[in-house]
Amino acid sequence: MEVTANMVKELREVSGAGMMDCKKALSETNGNMEEAINYLREKGIAKSVKKESRIAAEGLANIYVKDNKAVILEVNSETDFVSKNEEFRQMIDTIGNTILNSDAKTLDEANELACEEGTIKDLIVSKVAKIGEKLSFRRFVAVEKSDDESFGAYIHMGGKIAVLTVVKGANSDVAKEVAMQAAAMKPLYVFPSEVPADVLDNEKSVLKEQAMNEGKPAEIAEKMVEGRIKKFYKEICLAEQPFIKDSDMSVETYVKNNHGEIVSMVRYEVGEGMEKRNDNFAEEVMSQVKGE
Repeated sequence: MEVTANMVKELREVSGAGMMDCKKALSETNGNMEEAINYLREKGIAKSVKKESRIAAEGLANIYVKDNKAVILEVNSETDFVSKNEEFRQMIDTIGNTILNSDAKTLDEANELACEEGTIKDLIVSKVAKIGEKLSFRRFVAVEKSDDESFGAYIHMGGKIAVLTVVKGANSDVAKEVAMQAAAMKPLYVFPSEVPADVLDNEKSVLKEQAMNEGKPAEIAEKMVEGRIKKFYKEICLAEQPFIKDSDMSVETYVKNNHGEIVSMVRYEVGEGMEKRNDNFAEEVMSQVKGE
């Protein structure tokens, strides 16, 4: 069957793939549009595999709330440019809302959820083929609250940082203030009781060594460690941190003054803990222009 320009144009509009890819797909499938789409999706999978070695440490984090359930997630791209792409943002919205309306608890479960593109995994694969970058659904947490609790959702820098908090007794305004605090001050835990024993032991060892290097006797150094550990908690624990809008009180005291208590906090910063790209952006654009 002869492949016409109109057929190629139609397939391009449906798939978003390049002209030559569309022409080849139609040639390979004797002009069958549905089979050609499947051919391109299969090719998209091949592209996805080819890109697995590339670094996707940019992207966006976002939060989706419905009644007493919320989902916070992070989806990565290779470049910040793509993370601002409307299609990329729509993909994240589809993923977030699909999880919000499901019982998924793990990434594997989430990737198999049905959406308009088949599954979430299929959706990502198709966008990799269309956008031309490695895209990665990195993580999510689904959080449920009771009726006497409130969510605080805060997105910073257009989605580079997302914080989801839950407070009991206080309203959503208070919960959002707590989320904004966490976004700015980067706590690792909510309460001192959550700090792992090995982290605490290591910090105490370092602090004691510091004190002894200052010439303090061992027993004095031990007492100094107790005081410095309190300062350590104020740095890494949300509840202990000085409240940004009134440093005379802790975040925990601020919430208590508003008849509430902190329940939980999830903070995502895009790309944290991941290897970052350091190649030249101009070279990257040029390589894409050349089709490399």
